[in-house]
Amino acid sequence: MALDNPAFSRNPVFNGKGKPAQAPTISADGLQEMYDRPAATTAETGRMSYEDTIVKTVLCFVLLLAGAVVTFAAISFGAVGLGLGLTIVGALGAFALGLVNSFKREPSAALILLYSALEGLAIGGISGLFELRWSGIVVQAVLGTLAVFGVVLALFASGKVRASKRATKVFLVALIGYAVFSLVNLVLMWTNVVPDAFGLRSVDVFGIPLGLIIGVFAVVLCAYSLVLDFDFIKRGVESGAPRKFGWTGAFGLVMTLVWLYLEILRIIAIFRN
Repeated sequence: MALDNPAFSRNPVFNGKGKPAQAPTISADGLQEMYDRPAATTAETGRMSYEDTIVKTVLCFVLLLAGAVVTFAAISFGAVGLGLGLTIVGALGAFALGLVNSFKREPSAALILLYSALEGLAIGGISGLFELRWSGIVVQAVLGTLAVFGVVLALFASGKVRASKRATKVFLVALIGYAVFSLVNLVLMWTNVVPDAFGLRSVDVFGIPLGLIIGVFAVVLCAYSLVLDFDFIKRGVESGAPRKFGWTGAFGLVMTLVWLYLEILRIIAIFRN
């Protein structure tokens, strides 16, 4: 029985030796004061909110941009070796932390912020190299990324686009196919089997570079990935998830937007090439 537990038997409330607790008396003015108090905010209750998730996302992007400026400036001002070295460190670190953060049950703010900074180093270096070859391409890619993000957010907010189980299954299958193609293409480029700058993406299909077709397909995948990110945040807020899961929402948005930016950057480069 519960009363056999020493923690209960030593407590006068449970062993029958104590006096029953008296209910506190509250005056009419006290009741009115309690009634007039504002409702507790999500921050006070430790629950996830849109505002808090936005702040966390902005913080991640500030670190990402800071890292990107370092490698982009290094390459732009002639320190290509330093820039490439930091780019490789950032890419490997971001890849490792991306896997860790993706499979962690509980989000870690420190690891997500570190991931953002390392991702920034990688993105800045890649952007710097592309900018040296195709002047103005970074601004075009950023504008394209913001345009896709804005359209998807507007459609999701209006309720015209929603995540569904069937669409998510199709998305996962398509994502696996795209990942396999990207891996094979990378190996062919590294082994010099396909010496073109973009590998198989440079091959023409009915007069159209395969890279443009694959790129548009990837942008569609990115758009649905954004829908999944928005859906996660929406469900987290509506279900009263712990506040810390706002970091998970921020992490998802950073990953998706970086992916989207790289795809648009590559599409523009192939088109301008």
